[in-house]
Amino acid sequence: MFYPFFDQTIIVLIPALIFSMWAQFKVKGAFAKYSEVRAMSGVSAEQVSRMLLDRRGLTNVKIERVPGELTDHYDPRSKVLRLSDSVNSSRSIAAIGVAAHEVGHAIQDKEGYGFLKFRNAIAPGVQLCSTLSMPLFFIGLIFGSLNLLNVGILLFCGVLVFHLVTLPLEFDASARALKLLSETNTLSGSELGGAKSVLDAAALTYVAALVMTVLQLVRLLALRNMRRD
Repeated sequence: MFYPFFDQTIIVLIPALIFSMWAQFKVKGAFAKYSEVRAMSGVSAEQVSRMLLDRRGLTNVKIERVPGELTDHYDPRSKVLRLSDSVNSSRSIAAIGVAAHEVGHAIQDKEGYGFLKFRNAIAPGVQLCSTLSMPLFFIGLIFGSLNLLNVGILLFCGVLVFHLVTLPLEFDASARALKLLSETNTLSGSELGGAKSVLDAAALTYVAALVMTVLQLVRLLALRNMRRD
């Protein structure tokens, strides 16, 4: 998220931008590397997902294919696990790791995992906060309204809370995925290490998003203080 205003405070975002680019490089590199390594089990990511879901009593969760690369996600509202074109039919270590991660989210949903319940509850409000925070802050800058600046910052804090909640949620899903893959012997030894490398790299993107949001908030506060002075 960038702002329609540029000044010396934009330098605050540079470390986060560099970190974000590095995180994207890592995840794409890890996924590309282990997409070339076929799992010894010979099963596809879709088959693994179905097997792991059924093993945990989630026979009601459907699996759908969605277009794109790494667009995989679990939808708790419709109880659907969606696997991307690059993952669904693949028999690679990378694809199986990603699919198992999404199964981890489905299990979190079934167990009523606290962070997932909280994130789902605040998601609609956070979307509104994300939409309104920057326009209100920008208008506040233009008209010198401290009240609007403060409202914009307060709404942006909602976005920060969302990222703070997302981080442990994603780490937990990856931990569940690796445990399931090990318990079922779907992956073993170095294969598990490969899947972990992919999931660890993916986790970096969530860390990068959190760092960016924190530094964005720092910038907003700096701009507010400059306007107040």
